[in-house]
Amino acid sequence: MAFEKPIELLVMDVDGVLTDGGIIRDDAGQQIKRFHVRDGTGIVLWRRLGKHAGLITGKESEVVTYRAAELGIEHVFQNVSDKIAAFNELLEDLELTPQQAAYIGDDLPDIPVMRRCGCAIAVQDASEEVRAIARYVTRFPGGYGAVRDAVEWLCKEMGAWQKLVGRYTGAADDNPA
Repeated sequence: MAFEKPIELLVMDVDGVLTDGGIIRDDAGQQIKRFHVRDGTGIVLWRRLGKHAGLITGKESEVVTYRAAELGIEHVFQNVSDKIAAFNELLEDLELTPQQAAYIGDDLPDIPVMRRCGCAIAVQDASEEVRAIARYVTRFPGGYGAVRDAVEWLCKEMGAWQKLVGRYTGAADDNPA
């Protein structure tokens, strides 16, 4: 195993990780965000392994609530000024240690959680400081399949990727993910 403890929780920032970081407002002032379908697939694959997923973001928007519900992400922290406090609360709620969590970030507010978690991941277009502390830097920028790439990498590191792939290729074992 490539990790001190198995990763049981994947936590993500939203803007710049699940989105390309752009914020669009319509004429009514409603926020619009663009999500990549493969990132959603990655989260669904992660959850099929029986793992937890969570979001911690400094902004608040209904579209994030909607997308999280659509993907079955039960742990959503929005309008957060202290990401470490939210991260610690999530770990406590799930009875996990920091070493059992991976975090995907893109900018300076993500660094405290990335330093505390068991596996720090940066999206390709993350700030230099974030990429410098990441154990893995995705092949794609935020909002363009970076989360899907991170999930694939994590699963390969944990030896679970072929089990997931087998579910779709017909080569699944008796206990598919």
